[in-house]
Amino acid sequence: MLSFEEKLSIIESFPQLERHNVSLGRVNFHFPDSLYEKKIVVYHLHPNGNGFVFAGYLDDQEVDAKGMVNIREYSESELRGLIQASIDSLSRDDEEEDEHAFIADPQKETWANAEKVKLVLVLEDEWWNVYDGLNLDATFGSYQEAIEYLREEGFMKR
Repeated sequence: MLSFEEKLSIIESFPQLERHNVSLGRVNFHFPDSLYEKKIVVYHLHPNGNGFVFAGYLDDQEVDAKGMVNIREYSESELRGLIQASIDSLSRDDEEEDEHAFIADPQKETWANAEKVKLVLVLEDEWWNVYDGLNLDATFGSYQEAIEYLREEGFMKR
């Protein structure tokens, strides 16, 4: 297990993150350039080595109710990879964002395939809709159905 100082050094190597000291010697790191309301990437890094990293937008991580992953036992490479993935998930490059400005609901995700075709998955009136630009591509009754469809079509969440 990495020590508090080692974890702190790794986290501070990400210039995109801002340090915020909180109570009981704990430290948070914010990502001010996040495209989402979510700004905290590292949450409550404690002198005992415990802490959390936001992974709520990552498909390959098991997260708690707040979208956090406990990093207590993480190695240096695992920690670096998770933090970079978290930052990437909060700063996705969505060139078509303006095209989708008509969508008022903040529950939306961008998905892309190997050919860089982008689709947007949006929750609207209890339906999960997939948009290709301004065109409705598909509608699903649940989020799970929608992501299964997108994955089967070769798309990955950005």
